[in-house]
Amino acid sequence: MKKLKKSLFQTPVLISILALCLNSCFHTNATKNVEKENTKTTVYPSDVIPFMNEWSILTGDGTRTEELANYEQKDFFYVSNDGETDWVVYKTPNSGITSKNSSNTRTELGQKKHWIPETGGKLNGTLKVMHVSTSGDARVAASYSVVVGQIHSDDGHENEPLKIFYKKFPGHTKGSVFWNYEINTEGDNSKRWDYSTAVWGNDMSTIGSSPTTYPEEPKEGIELGEEFSYEVNVYKGIMYITFTSKGHPTKTFTKNLLKSEFISKETIPKQILTLYAAIGRDGTERPDAYAGELQFFKQGAYNQTNGKNPEDNIVWNTGSKTYDGDIAKQYANGCYAEVWFKEAAAGSGTVPNKE
Repeated sequence: MKKLKKSLFQTPVLISILALCLNSCFHTNATKNVEKENTKTTVYPSDVIPFMNEWSILTGDGTRTEELANYEQKDFFYVSNDGETDWVVYKTPNSGITSKNSSNTRTELGQKKHWIPETGGKLNGTLKVMHVSTSGDARVAASYSVVVGQIHSDDGHENEPLKIFYKKFPGHTKGSVFWNYEINTEGDNSKRWDYSTAVWGNDMSTIGSSPTTYPEEPKEGIELGEEFSYEVNVYKGIMYITFTSKGHPTKTFTKNLLKSEFISKETIPKQILTLYAAIGRDGTERPDAYAGELQFFKQGAYNQTNGKNPEDNIVWNTGSKTYDGDIAKQYANGCYAEVWFKEAAAGSGTVPNKE
């Protein structure tokens, strides 16, 4: 009987002690959760696209960085979430500090590994263009455009066998995706030109009739914020390009990088004779094109708009507003390019899919 009374007496005490422990544990865990929430680490571009250790970057303010693991640069290269997915943001103004051989700013990756067309390489990207400059000259082919992927030569003239563009005129809902092949000029490189091929929408040669008169909007174009992907596969000297986007037909192209089709004046395309006539660019290409030259990939936002006078070069000088290089003012007034990537990969060229 004494044992029973003692057990009954101790039960409320045990319950009280247990309640105090549970309450204490709850508050401790809650505090830890709040602390954890408040000390979340930054999501870096290298967390979203892990291949960043294979690249360097040049940003729109002229900063060059070789080590991109756990690296970001606010206002140029960082991560943004659209509510569902983390994206790597590449943003660059119309005017800033750029590379020695270009008038155009970029926030763009440069591949550290170099290769020749004979051995090849592969680059993939899934992206959406969020903004292109809203100032420019509609007569200038480069106006309102950004390059989102390249192959760049590191030999000879250092020309570009591939540039992938997105371009949208002001007031249009849809823009165009196209790719350009720049000839590896025979002799004087001042005669070089780009041949442009449409993917969705128009090619580069579709321009306005006056600085503010725009051509018809492309019916099969891509909107800002609309996702699309590309794959560039160089295998045994042949470049295979594939473009895909939901709701649009898949487009595929091939280009021989070892043998030119532009070796005489008679083989210069009509597009070039029309577009480049005003600036006198009518060169021919080396018969073996880019054979044996070191190449590397580039990816990001290479802004094609600049403040140079269109009358001096009606193909590439866009006359865009630059606010004396003030980056904050350019961002505030729509004078910039912004591209988001959620996936990308680079590697060796592979046997092309024959389907």
